[in-house]
Amino acid sequence: MGVSLGGGGGRRGRRRPMSDINVTPLVDVMLVLLIIFMVTAPMMTSGVNVDLPKTDAAPVNAESKPITVSIRSDGALYLGDNPVSSDQLVDQLRAAAENDSAHRIFVRGDSHIDYGRVMEVMGRITAGGFTHVALLAQQPPAGAAP
Repeated sequence: MGVSLGGGGGRRGRRRPMSDINVTPLVDVMLVLLIIFMVTAPMMTSGVNVDLPKTDAAPVNAESKPITVSIRSDGALYLGDNPVSSDQLVDQLRAAAENDSAHRIFVRGDSHIDYGRVMEVMGRITAGGFTHVALLAQQPPAGAAP
């Protein structure tokens, strides 16, 4: 609070209103609101806690292992550990997946290969009717700085 104690031109009893805005209460309220939102925001995204029932049923996706297609740095294709040509890739995939178009297929590409080559292989696979195609990447070691 501020009160002008200086001379007001000789008139006693008249005080001029202070024209400065005191922003301290505004800053205090904003800091309290900021802290409240910082504490409550993670709680709002956690969802609803549900105790799911236990069952003896088999998982819906019971396939044991996805099929892996690898592309080496020289452009050679491998289905699992076996070399395969681009023309035979879809036929070999169908045989390995037992004509299951929903079988998971992972595509691994060497880090030094052209991105277009990886997309070409993925395009062949999806054009062959497979719907679950994904790219694999190397995970950074635990504790490594980004």
